[in-house]
Amino acid sequence: MSKNRPKILVTNDDGITAKGIRSLIREMCKLGDVYVVAPDKPQSGKGHAITLDAILELKPLKVEDGSLVEMACSGTPADCVKLAINEVLETRPDLCVSGINHGSNSSISIVYSGTMSAAIEAGIEGIPSIGFSLCDYAKDADFTAAGPYVQKIAHEVLQNGLPDGVVLNVNFPKSIEEPYRGIKICRQARANWREKFEKRISPLGKEYFWLTGEFVNLDGGQDTDEYWLDRNYISLVPIQFDLTAHHMIQKLNTWKLNE
Repeated sequence: MSKNRPKILVTNDDGITAKGIRSLIREMCKLGDVYVVAPDKPQSGKGHAITLDAILELKPLKVEDGSLVEMACSGTPADCVKLAINEVLETRPDLCVSGINHGSNSSISIVYSGTMSAAIEAGIEGIPSIGFSLCDYAKDADFTAAGPYVQKIAHEVLQNGLPDGVVLNVNFPKSIEEPYRGIKICRQARANWREKFEKRISPLGKEYFWLTGEFVNLDGGQDTDEYWLDRNYISLVPIQFDLTAHHMIQKLNTWKLNE
């Protein structure tokens, strides 16, 4: 490892062997010294969960040329970042990147996403962070077209930094039949899943439920991630983890709460 190159932490929620994170690692190795701490199994949809009632284990993975430090963690994506910062890295990383996720993390999916929660956890620690996702849930999804853009965005963050409390959420369209049309800086769409639960009966006669649903875009704006992803642009949304509804404070102060 070189003292002159940026130190980059790589993590994800699909597991350390997922195709997406392997693609991300390759791109980050072109920019700096890479340290990988990622779940030892899929952790999609875990959000910002952390492990409080079980032990956490870190298992080093053998890398053939010794150029990387890779650790598989038994915990959640947020656990991975916490352990990386406190136990694996001797000094804080210059950048944390999470992904590339197999599946979209646009609009409301940010709330549920383990990929984005890992990036947010690093952001909470004051580390510039980016979450990357490809709108393709297939295990063998093709990340080739995303690679140069991943490297470009990460390079710009290393050069320019990010304000405290801000993390970038980047989504790539699924279509690879034509080149991406560019990057659009945009806002998170007001869109969500309308869930349904299929009730089934197990071979033992017990009821169980399987979550399904339909994605509904309620946002007619032309400045959202969903709008531009549908038009084969890469969406880049700056997000913040301060959840205060600042515009509501003045109105709440007019309520008769202390009378």
